[in-house]
Amino acid sequence: MPTYETRRLEFADRLVSLRMAADVQAKDLAAALGWDASKVSKIERGRQTPSDADLVAYLGEVGTSADVVDGLREQLRELRIMQAAWRRQLRGGQRARQEQDAREESAATVIRAVDVMAVPGLLQIADYARSILTTQAELLDLPTDDVDAAVRTRMQRQHILYEPGRRTEILIAESALSTAVCPPSVMAAQLDRLVSVIGLPDVRIGILPQYLPVGYWIVDDAVYVEHVAGELRIDDEEQVAVYNRLTDRLWRVALEDDDARAAIASCRRQWTA
Repeated sequence: MPTYETRRLEFADRLVSLRMAADVQAKDLAAALGWDASKVSKIERGRQTPSDADLVAYLGEVGTSADVVDGLREQLRELRIMQAAWRRQLRGGQRARQEQDAREESAATVIRAVDVMAVPGLLQIADYARSILTTQAELLDLPTDDVDAAVRTRMQRQHILYEPGRRTEILIAESALSTAVCPPSVMAAQLDRLVSVIGLPDVRIGILPQYLPVGYWIVDDAVYVEHVAGELRIDDEEQVAVYNRLTDRLWRVALEDDDARAAIASCRRQWTA
């Protein structure tokens, strides 16, 4: 089944083909519409979903027939429905979302995560998780009455770290360990938790000394890319392979074992000073 990301890329390719068929250059299209050239580029590379008004203006400028315009507007509506799916899931309760994650992780044999903004859920202590989930609810205007239940479910998810037969690899940007997402005492306790996990069988922990622009999770054959207002699921085989190759490269520069412990200890001193 096509994912949101795949559908958006296909949609973008369709727009490019229509523009090229009309023999219109991207820079000329942007000028005619009064847009910054980067906006056309982002839409055509599938990095930005256009509004309905943007789509109609774009298609009008390249002389698209009414039937094609109507069809593409319907596709755009479907894209926006897919884009909103993650937020709708959260509106059903954060506990339900945690339970879904637990089911997917329990069924997986390989989990590879790269987190740049916070310590990932599988390694969080309860107080840290509560701060993260409360902030998320407030940002997305979600109810907070099930945060405690969501925290308990997130803690229960962590049992998979101790089960044989599953490989878990987690890379964390060092900047995430220095970002105040909760009180200093909680940050210090959270970093103690990280140190305690290093060395577990079938669990690999790495610290990335430089900030990365995006974080993601690879659960078997699917990639989940989270951002502030949503989540993208990618299951295209070639794209998943790219994320796996990127992760392999990141592990080459990651700090592990004693080096990772030293990096965590340095960040911990910041929170206990």
